[in-house]
Amino acid sequence: MKSISDLGDLHGVRVVIRCDFNVPLKGGVITDDGRIRAALPTLKQLLGAGARMSVLAHLGRPGGEVNPKYTLAPVAIRLAELLGQPVPLAADVVGASAQALSASLNDGEICMVENVRYEPAEESKDAAQRKILAEKYAKLGEVFVSDGFGVLHRKQASVYDIAQLLPSAAGALVKAEIEVLAQLVVNPKRPFVVVLGGAKVADKLAVIDNLLRIADTLVIGGGMAYTFLAAQGYAIGKSILDEANIGTCQRYLDTAAELGKRIVLPVDTVVAPGVDFETGKVIGEVSLVPITDMPDDQGGYDIGSATEKLFTDVIRAADTVFWNGPMGVCEVPEFAAGTKAIAQALSEVAGLSVVGGGDSAAAVRDFGYSDAAFGHVSTGGGASLEYLEGKTLPGIAVLED
Repeated sequence: MKSISDLGDLHGVRVVIRCDFNVPLKGGVITDDGRIRAALPTLKQLLGAGARMSVLAHLGRPGGEVNPKYTLAPVAIRLAELLGQPVPLAADVVGASAQALSASLNDGEICMVENVRYEPAEESKDAAQRKILAEKYAKLGEVFVSDGFGVLHRKQASVYDIAQLLPSAAGALVKAEIEVLAQLVVNPKRPFVVVLGGAKVADKLAVIDNLLRIADTLVIGGGMAYTFLAAQGYAIGKSILDEANIGTCQRYLDTAAELGKRIVLPVDTVVAPGVDFETGKVIGEVSLVPITDMPDDQGGYDIGSATEKLFTDVIRAADTVFWNGPMGVCEVPEFAAGTKAIAQALSEVAGLSVVGGGDSAAAVRDFGYSDAAFGHVSTGGGASLEYLEGKTLPGIAVLED
């Protein structure tokens, strides 16, 4: 992939840059600006070079329709605060407002266009439709910089198609993400431990397939652990179960044994009769039980204290750790301890510790950790997982071409 320096002197050059500013909002207020902060080195590099920059980004899933709920206005305001200069926002994506605003920029100035997912062709499966939209994006600049790592696994107009129309390069964020993730799949320092959580086994099947052959140990918590426990013959009560993949989990356990690898599973769990996810309130009493004694009428919502020690001992002994997915329903205080314990252990790893984006990155920031506490905090949960699955990411492939 080309770097920004390969594009030559950018003073006075109109640059279109794709960023990933898909940040969480609550009541119109950004609750985690990590993805915006992660883009600052690239943006400052371009502004310092005197580029005239138009930013493409998305927020949420507006489904190809204009929806004020998904406006990028809060992002433009926060970006302006972080950059210390105005970041005007166009009223449309590729219409008269975007074109006029982009054309009005002076050297070292920046603007944003509205949510690219307001355009139905942005996510179209029809390459011809995406190309028409990409040609409109391309009119906003003379070169293209791809710096939205979290969308590189999407073949979308603002990620893939525009890179075929303009001289293109990877931004500093994308280069850094790829360099770190490559260390995990190409000769990682050992012991190499992968920690996986989250609700569904199905979301992690391919990454388990690939990393089971690369890592030394897989630590599995979160809702997905109960399907592995069921495969071992344990009763799991009302815990989340991916029944269709019980056989797959058994195959992974058998494969690990054949390869001399470890799959470490919970030995105890925090249970309750239920959770009201709308209010975040626990239904009934919370208790701690060994996995051999799961009540039939209750479900597991977090790893227990013995499992915390088991998991964190494995993590602290590693030279390379990758973590993706919480250990429980960590947005509910009663079930946050397991995820907090994993975050703390990762912050103490002497080697390379990588927080794999998504819910894990949001959780560590909610717990008060800075990104500097870890070796690397990825900005792309889905993109980082697909990279570790061994898949070719369209947004990377087009830059390599």
